Amino acid sequence: MQTGRVLSYGVLALPLSFAALPIYVHVPRFYEQVTGLDLAMLGGLLLIARLFDAFTDPWLGWLADRYSRPRMIAWALLPFTVGFVALLNPMLSHPALWLLGALLLTYLGFSAATVAYQAHGAGMTESPRVRTRLTAAREGFGLVGVLLAATLPTVLATDLSIGTARLSWVLIALLVPAAAWFFLQVQSAAVSGPIVQASPAPLLPSLQRVLNDGAFRRLLAVFLLSGIASALPATLFLFFVADVLLNEPVSGPLLGLYFLAGALSLPVWVALAGRWGRVRAWLLAMVLSVVAFAGAGLLGAGDVALFAVICVMSGLALGADLALPAAMAADLGERQKLSGACFGVWNFAAKLNLALAAGLALPLLALLSYVPGSGEGLPALRFAYAALPLVFKTLAAALLWRWRHDLETQP
Repeated sequence: MQTGRVLSYGVLALPLSFAALPIYVHVPRFYEQVTGLDLAMLGGLLLIARLFDAFTDPWLGWLADRYSRPRMIAWALLPFTVGFVALLNPMLSHPALWLLGALLLTYLGFSAATVAYQAHGAGMTESPRVRTRLTAAREGFGLVGVLLAATLPTVLATDLSIGTARLSWVLIALLVPAAAWFFLQVQSAAVSGPIVQASPAPLLPSLQRVLNDGAFRRLLAVFLLSGIASALPATLFLFFVADVLLNEPVSGPLLGLYFLAGALSLPVWVALAGRWGRVRAWLLAMVLSVVAFAGAGLLGAGDVALFAVICVMSGLALGADLALPAAMAADLGERQKLSGACFGVWNFAAKLNLALAAGLALPLLALLSYVPGSGEGLPALRFAYAALPLVFKTLAAALLWRWRHDLETQP
């Protein structure tokens, strides 16, 4: 497949990624500072919204197997955009209801677009190697979007809250040209590519077929454990920088460093997957993450340079986490001609990770007397930011190694 077609597929991930990790990095602290919502309330609202979002994904995946995926993407972009703008421009008189409503609208549009988008990519080729390239392009553009969303608030205004609010208008400026390129290039080029037939199976039988695949269930279990390990520090990043390192102004550059390392590492992980296999390449990334988490737990006030090294290490591992397991899932879903249902379940798992990270970690920190900006409860923050992810990532690596023969396919 020509590089231009691969890139024109991947570009839509750039604006879509604004609603992925950035929400879990920026929104908790943004709403805590701007609206005064406490951590327990924020965690509960994020958990409710994410659980609703997660449970709609299998249904959206089923729709993506039955109807036009490009058309589904086009319709989904409207609620995604409206919800995101509302999310970062809250109504101060009813912040909790506003946050919940904006999250539900954003997630509905984001999920519908993402599931159809991933399934569309899986159906563009029969080659596992090309699927890895398409996945890497999608995740590469996604990481560029995450990089922009993470760093732009500090560029758009000296006040982080004002800069975060202005991020919503940047989304529109990026979404319009990216969507135009995607629909003009990829949709027209797909006419000459493989045609993916819609699945005639009802929703529950489609999901049952996907989950009856033993290899997919094992991959999903590893992905869940690994994803929780990544979601916890993403949710708590700004709190850790502000209250443990005591240097909130460097949060933007450090986030940028993390996501830049992830974006630059993608071609390396694709090459390593081609040489060693996806499982062994992903396992190497997990080991790198474990080392990074162990180091983060030892940091204190002023250790910005050491934390920058940890951001690079964990960012490098992020590239593998984004590209390799999703490509493996694409192969398994396309094998059953149920890519939409497969990615519906896959995204359900990904969002469950984020829901558990925010919905459990934030109330737990509040219960353990952590108060942002007060200097109280810092051992609890260190534990949730570094020790818990280390445990989850180690378990994921152990299971991946145990099931390596079931999961490895030729990339």
